[in-house]
Amino acid sequence: MYLHPLIANVPPAEREALVQSCELRSFRRNETVLAADSRTDRIYCVASGLLRVVLHGKGSAQDTDVTTDFIRRDDFFMGPSLAQDGYQATQTLIAALPSAVYLVPVAAMRRLCAAHPEVAIGLLGLAMKRMAVVRGQLRRISALSAEDLVSRVLHQLTLLAPASAGGYDKRITQSVIASYSGLSREVVNKTMRAMENRGLVRRDEDGVHVSPDFAATDFGELRPAEPGLSGDAAQQQDAPLLPPQPLDSLRMRRAGESGSD
Repeated sequence: MYLHPLIANVPPAEREALVQSCELRSFRRNETVLAADSRTDRIYCVASGLLRVVLHGKGSAQDTDVTTDFIRRDDFFMGPSLAQDGYQATQTLIAALPSAVYLVPVAAMRRLCAAHPEVAIGLLGLAMKRMAVVRGQLRRISALSAEDLVSRVLHQLTLLAPASAGGYDKRITQSVIASYSGLSREVVNKTMRAMENRGLVRRDEDGVHVSPDFAATDFGELRPAEPGLSGDAAQQQDAPLLPPQPLDSLRMRRAGESGSD
């Protein structure tokens, strides 16, 4: 049975009660886990796979959507506070890969935090680490060239969605990379082709492999997962959280990049 590190030291009886109150659900790739504007009383904890948090732009075109965050194994998606039992989602949660997700009642998590402060401190620590990475991502979006930005996102994906033989899962599309990096899909495609021609990116049936010689990132020196390294072991790094207000700046950057093609 899946056991989240935050509750590993909770007494077995309380841990079992929490598990009994949860619902385990499986989602196909691209399936909506939680729609924006809907109300929920659950915290979403990823047991396997990868979710992405999407902020919708104006209109129905997908290229106005921005991926603001990735939620990987052992990470949570939750509301702004545990004080209330329910909250209204402001973003859409979508399965970037086939995923298993525990739906944890907010009320049950609040009781656990009250009884075991170390659980609350652990949740706070996860949020703080991920927020620090978000700030770095926002700086990169505003300052880096398209190639530097794409290379760093590809390195993040080797940890967020590692392939079994190294690199990242090829089911992560260029559209997803574009929506996270603030570039147009055309610019991402052109950039990745150029990197592939120079030997910095390689594709095969196992995944997309990137050079370990790209610059270090806020994650530290990121390298593709070693052959045979499990996805769980490869994901023991920090992941980003929701940026405060990225949508307008990302739209402007996309328009500029597309206009320069």
